[in-house]
Order: sequence, then structure tokens, then C-alpha cells
Amino acid sequence: MHILFLFLDGIGLGDDDPETNPFAAADLPTLHNLTNGKRWLRDIGRQESERAIFIPTDPRMGIAGRPQSGSNQAAMLTGKNIPQMIGKHYGPKPNEDIRKILDEDNFFITVKEHGKKAAMLDAYPPRLLHDIQRGKTLPSSNQYAAIASGQELFTIDDLRQRKAITAEYTGEAWHKHLKLTDTPIYTEQEAGHLLVELSRQYDFAFHSFWMTDFVGHRGTLEEGIELLKLFDGVMIGVLEAWDDDEGLIIVSSDHGNMEKIGDRRHTENDVPTLIIGNEKDAFAEGFSQSKDFVPRMSKLLFG
Repeated sequence: MHILFLFLDGIGLGDDDPETNPFAAADLPTLHNLTNGKRWLRDIGRQESERAIFIPTDPRMGIAGRPQSGSNQAAMLTGKNIPQMIGKHYGPKPNEDIRKILDEDNFFITVKEHGKKAAMLDAYPPRLLHDIQRGKTLPSSNQYAAIASGQELFTIDDLRQRKAITAEYTGEAWHKHLKLTDTPIYTEQEAGHLLVELSRQYDFAFHSFWMTDFVGHRGTLEEGIELLKLFDGVMIGVLEAWDDDEGLIIVSSDHGNMEKIGDRRHTENDVPTLIIGNEKDAFAEGFSQSKDFVPRMSKLLFG
């Protein structure tokens, strides 16, 4: 049994407003098919389909204010109510208190302590890795958790060798924006196949797609729609390659943001959690908050 966790940064369940919410405007046949034809909006409710269970998930966890990436990513990867422990929602990057908690305990560490394999699948460009290594850029809580477990973040060489995949899946952005034109490019469907192929090398494989949060803060409705169409296309390949007997695919987020284009602030909305695989019912039982992932992932992997 293994887990493929597809993390989408900054997506919540918002209003049915196609002028501000990409989820209300985009045609997403793959995702909608998993939720009985329903759009990922505020009133979607819990949905159960042949391959998936969809659960609106509380990222607030009893703490007032707008959920933030630093504390909520840490909650998702520790099973602890991090905002409650530090007294507030905090982000975007983890502060010292959060880093100490991640150093002591996070799911990447736990998996390896059980003699199993875990990895963040994202490859990062040379300049970003250089800035992280010399302390110019602080890792996100997701990245920090992987690093705390002893992982060296994947590089451009890993990408070339098909040991990793870019954050935006296809690799086109590395060519277009970073001018790293000697790296592979995949179709959306091929990228989905590769995610599953890579996940089979690990007991816990985690991929972080951060562009949704970036567009939520600074982008346009059209850019948000294109990102969702991209992910919908990737999921075609994921669902083709995945055998529901082999474990679980989990899709979720840390907080709302992109569902309200133009605001630029995080929302207090619930976030989506999509669970795919034959163990989905057991995982979904009692699941409701961002801190609920780790206990259920532990039960699946460790018994």
C-alpha cells in the first residue's frame, strides 16, 4: 500500500460566481466526474462516487483568522493543530516554533522511521535550491518537512533522469520562464502517468503545486481557469495509471485563496479533500479538519 498526495496550494470552496471563482467558470470534466457532476463550490457537500470520496475540510481548526500556509501545511503533515499550538495562523513560511515541531515530528520522518520510503516529488531549479541552501530563501513547511526527514530536494538532474517532476507538472514553465530548455516536457496526460510511476517508488509520495496560490494572490480569473484545466488534464493520466488496490491518492489544500480572484487575501473557506482508492471509506471515516490526514495515513501504511 502506498500514498500519492497531490497538494494544491491555496484552493478553497467558494461562491458560485463565475466572475471571481475559477471553479465556478472552468470546465473540469475529470474532477467533476469524481464528484457526481458537481462543481467544487461552497455548497458541494460530501460526495461519494465509484472511485472517490470528496470531503469539504475545515482549515480553521477552531482558531480565528485567515488560515495560512506555514501553520496549515505543518498541521497536514504532523497531525497536530499547529495554529492552536502556536496561538495563531502563521505564514507563508514556517516560523521558528513551527520549524521546531517539524524537526521533531512530521510524516516524512515517521514513514522513514518505520523503515519505509518517502519523498517530495517536485524538482526545483538550480537558483532556488542555491537560495534555500544558503538561507536566502526559507523553505515552505512542505519543503521543510521533507528536508527534516533527510531528503535532499530533487534537482534539475533528477528531472532529466525522470526521478522527479516539476511543480507545474508538464515542464513547459521551465522552458518558457526559466529558459532551461534541456529539460523534459510532457503532455498533461503523460505527467499524470509519471506522477503515478514515481509514486510507486515510495510508500509516501508528495507533490506540491504552488501556482494556484500565486494566481490567487496576483493573477487573473483566466489564469486560474487555465491552472484548473491543467490539473484536470493531469488527473486523466493519474486515473488511467492508478490501480485502486495499490493505496490512496489524496488531493487537498492548506487554505482558500484562488476561489476568490481579486481579493488577494486568503479566505476562511473550507478546502477540498478528494480521496481515491479502495481504502477511501476507512480513510474518510471521521475526517473533517486539516490535522486529520496523518492519523489516517499512518493507519493505512503502518496498520
